[in-house]
Amino acid sequence: MEKFVSVIIPTYNRERFLQKAIDSVLGQTYRHFELIVVDDGSADNTERLVKNCSRDIVYIRQDNKGPAAARNSGVAAARHELVAFLDSDDRFAPDKLALQVSAMEQHPGCLVSHTGETWYRRGRLLNQKNRHRKNGGDIFKQSLELCGVGMSTVLLHKKIFILYGPFDEEYPCCEDYELWLRVSAGQQFLLVDRPLTLKDGGRDDQLSTIYRVGMDKYRIKAIMKILASGVLTGKQVEAALEELRRKCIIYGSGCIKHGRTEEGASYLALPEEAANRFRGP
Repeated sequence: MEKFVSVIIPTYNRERFLQKAIDSVLGQTYRHFELIVVDDGSADNTERLVKNCSRDIVYIRQDNKGPAAARNSGVAAARHELVAFLDSDDRFAPDKLALQVSAMEQHPGCLVSHTGETWYRRGRLLNQKNRHRKNGGDIFKQSLELCGVGMSTVLLHKKIFILYGPFDEEYPCCEDYELWLRVSAGQQFLLVDRPLTLKDGGRDDQLSTIYRVGMDKYRIKAIMKILASGVLTGKQVEAALEELRRKCIIYGSGCIKHGRTEEGASYLALPEEAANRFRGP
């Protein structure tokens, strides 16, 4: 019996790109899926575009609450156990779902998988740096350094959200970084090492650009949250404290450089405070 997948596209004022994202799902060689588009309060023609595409698309509109809330709404509406996400300015390769579902069937104990990506910036192919290379297995340490799992590459069991909770809606960005810290602390990740997601970047409307200067602030917040959760092993605590120190030096020094002396000093002091609080005797 074929497994069905709920594919969730959260979107906000992305009518210029949304059609390609939708088409990349509807054109999958794997046909056992539902497509859910969560419109996070768009002021453009997103609703008309979706409703003109196909009556088979589930369209959900909500007030603008951010990407975490939009994804949570999609998960709540999903009818199937397997869930995939696609950002509205990204695209799936035609065989993405087929290959990823097959890989997960071969590893039935694995609850979450991800794939490689092909990156474009302003239409030009980018060569990815080694630090951005995707990994499988225990990826907690890599997930501390940067978001090692592309949102549009993921296929997971809904059980993940029961075990680790939903996306944290307090995060206007880095909500994926925060979730993958929680999940990778307790789960092995299956890597389908092929570039099955196509990403277009380098635009001013992307969260990675809007929050570029302050992203480490939210990553620091996420590390403090996972430390406070009490779920980490001793080695994971040490890895989290080390990355916290590195990020706080970068962010705190930047604050001081730009005249935010008090804020900078508080971040530079945070690693020692965290070590005293969370490191075992």
